[in-house]
Amino acid sequence: MLSYTVRRIGLLIPVLIGMTLVVFSIIRAIPGDPAQVILGQRATKEAIAELTRQLGLDRPWYVQYIDYVKGLLSGDFGVSIRTGAEISKEITPYLAATLELSMFAMLIAIVIGVNAGIISAWFQNSWFDYTAMVIALIGVSIPIFWLGLMEQWMFSINLGWLPTTGREDIRNPVNAMTNLYIIDTLLQGRFDQLMDVLRHLILPGIALATIPMAIIARITRSSMIEVMSSEYIRTAKAKGLRMFWVVYKHALKNAIIPILTIIGLQTGLLLGGAILTETIFGWPGVGRYIYDAISYRDYPVIQTGILVVATVFVFINLIVDLLYAAIDPRIKY
Repeated sequence: MLSYTVRRIGLLIPVLIGMTLVVFSIIRAIPGDPAQVILGQRATKEAIAELTRQLGLDRPWYVQYIDYVKGLLSGDFGVSIRTGAEISKEITPYLAATLELSMFAMLIAIVIGVNAGIISAWFQNSWFDYTAMVIALIGVSIPIFWLGLMEQWMFSINLGWLPTTGREDIRNPVNAMTNLYIIDTLLQGRFDQLMDVLRHLILPGIALATIPMAIIARITRSSMIEVMSSEYIRTAKAKGLRMFWVVYKHALKNAIIPILTIIGLQTGLLLGGAILTETIFGWPGVGRYIYDAISYRDYPVIQTGILVVATVFVFINLIVDLLYAAIDPRIKY
């Protein structure tokens, strides 16, 4: 296992290098001049040329790329063209906000999706099975932006139960220590703020969880149906074991590999695909951070944001691969 882990981490190096080259090249192909965007349409050619020189955008692309890679190796992600702040410090709260929202959404998706899939397989072809699969199909098909707006209309505007936008009550702000507000409020013993943070998480979390929850439910059902027809499951039933333990202890353990795979993939997709949810609910996440940077042609921020999300995605896949052997002893590396 250790040698396999070391080899996999070693293989990540060329993958990450390739990602930096692809991201760097694609971003340079975005139409528009950053200096022009910053200075405005009425800026003179001399002012635009001077700002372009100050930003280093007048140098050959390969020189810019080499400097960019050198900065990454030294832990320097550069400075934002728009704000002038160090990106390594500026991106931290945005990344933490996206991580908190994504993990909350995945918790909802896993708890509901896995159990819905298990019960559907347990009572195959029952009314619950048909209902759950229809709901799962609808969940995959509903656009997130429409669902988010409907949630706001119903639970915020009409009923007034939950806040519409934001991450916290601006009248009672959280003292950020880790920038993960749930952890921060627990560490400080501020349970009033914890409840407020959870209330802000519910609507965007449900909207973001809808698609992965539906996919997890369908994959769980398919995998469980296949396992439930196995000989050892019939033997366990014949021995008189309670059906609950047969399903959750024996069947689920052997059906978990494809479920774990889809959970890992969906977690990575949530980190990079939360921009719609973050925009609708005014969530200050890395998706909105990158979106605003694209509007201003802020190359360093775009590069760093995409690279960070891609790196997290790659490491999630690595963790999933390593969990295979921990869960299923038949798998050897």
